This record gives sequence, C-alpha cells and structure tokens, in this order.
Amino acid sequence: QVQLVESGGGLVQPGGSLRLSCAASGTIIRIYTMGWFRQAPGKQRELVAAITSIGRTNYADSLKGRFTISRDNAKNTMYLQMNSLKPEDTAVYYCNVGRSAAQALGLIDPNDYWGQGTQVTVSS
Repeated sequence: QVQLVESGGGLVQPGGSLRLSCAASGTIIRIYTMGWFRQAPGKQRELVAAITSIGRTNYADSLKGRFTISRDNAKNTMYLQMNSLKPEDTAVYYCNVGRSAAQALGLIDPNDYWGQGTQVTVSS
C-alpha cells in the first residue's frame, strides 16, 4: 500500500516562503513521476509542478520563478519550495505519484496515488 504524507504547510505572510515535503512509503519513488497539485476553496484542483524520475520538470505558468520542485530519491521524498507567496496561493496542497503528475509531462502511468493534503494559508 502506497502512502504519501505531506508536511510543511502553515500560515505565512505575503512575501514569505514555505517548503513542503512529501514522504512516500510502500513504494520506491525513483521510478515514478511525481507532482504537486493544489485546490483552493470553490476551485478545481490544479497542477502546481511535476517532476520525472530523472528530474525533468513542468510548472504551472503562473508559478514559474517562484516555486521550485525537487526530489531526493534516496530519501523517497519530494519537495516544493515556495517563495514570494501571495494570498492567491492559499490552498490545500496535494502530493501525487503516478498518473496525474505524469500527464502534466506528457507521460503515461497506470497508477495514481495521492496524499491527504497540507493547508497553506498566505495572509497578513
């Protein structure tokens, strides 16, 4: 059973930074495409960024330059560094391993695993 646990969310002031982590268990992530998605109240879940097993990345256009996705396969963990945060970045951020992230990079994967999400609130 694959488990994904996000951490690092919280309340931050506009202009601040946060680093999210997604720790995987039950599978070895190095073979998977992984990604971060977010869902704000009343909105659909959207892609934040995705990264392949060898480090090729794709970002939502509006987030390029502020957010950085990375992974440490040895630690079975993925990260999202978020800088210059804005109130509109407020959302629940979800970790994904497999199909949804793969689609963002034009890849195919039959598996699709999600974490439980971590809340990020950007407010003064």
